[in-house]
Amino acid sequence: MNSHPAFHFISGLPRSGSTLLAALLQQNPRFHAGMTSPVGSLFSSMLNQFGAGSEFGPVITQAQRKRLLQGLFYNYYAEQGGSPVIFDTNRLWCSKLPALMELFPNARVIACVRNVAWVMDSIERRYRANPFENTKLFSDETERNTVYSRVDTLAQRNRLVGFAWAALKEAYYGEHAKSLLLVEYDLLAQAPEKVLRLIYDFIGEPYFEHDVEHLHYDAPAFDQALGLAGLHKVRPRVALEPRTTILPPDLFEQYANLDFWRSARHSAANVIRAKEAGSPQPNGTQTSMPV
Repeated sequence: MNSHPAFHFISGLPRSGSTLLAALLQQNPRFHAGMTSPVGSLFSSMLNQFGAGSEFGPVITQAQRKRLLQGLFYNYYAEQGGSPVIFDTNRLWCSKLPALMELFPNARVIACVRNVAWVMDSIERRYRANPFENTKLFSDETERNTVYSRVDTLAQRNRLVGFAWAALKEAYYGEHAKSLLLVEYDLLAQAPEKVLRLIYDFIGEPYFEHDVEHLHYDAPAFDQALGLAGLHKVRPRVALEPRTTILPPDLFEQYANLDFWRSARHSAANVIRAKEAGSPQPNGTQTSMPV
């Protein structure tokens, strides 16, 4: 009998509800979920040791590589032996779908998404809420000088938002898109029970009644090390709080139309997205919900 847990993954864009989703899922005693784990970084480091250019690459067979990488997950989560379902969170996973599907063929990836302009707005708010701290998100004064330099830095393809967006787009149009479910933050915050039921259907688990009025999740030590206090603190009640952006209008507009998942064309991915008034119903497995 296989004693290993089932693995699923939480990925997507930053500031788009992944910590909120993990806080909800961990209420289920069958599940273990949390904020970004170090497994993704360890995974990449192991791949570097296996790959071309490494002195060890030629002596490690494909079967050994697979066992070692699977062992990374099994051993890291060994202390969660009572949880038959593990959700590991990392924005890296959208760029590693071929490897994940080879290791865990039944795994599913839940990608939390949000309009990119509002992602930038959310990060900028956390930055301004810590005015006496130089966050590690920026490497020098040139990058952190103004809201324009900060947002443009985050949007680069090897930085926090730009990498996550590019990785998500790769997965969305890739050959393993059927194993991907995109969840819009606004819907998760507005209709958490409806969204959770769709997530449970997607991963093939019996539904658990979640308490959306009493949540608790915080990681103050991690956020303090990053220089952005409150980054992973979840409000006790799930709700969408409308607000006005603090980004200059031209900057907000620059990033407001990057939500490629609004189009169902050319992708087999599953999407839970807001239904726009007068918009046609999407085809395939994409689900629209009224806002």
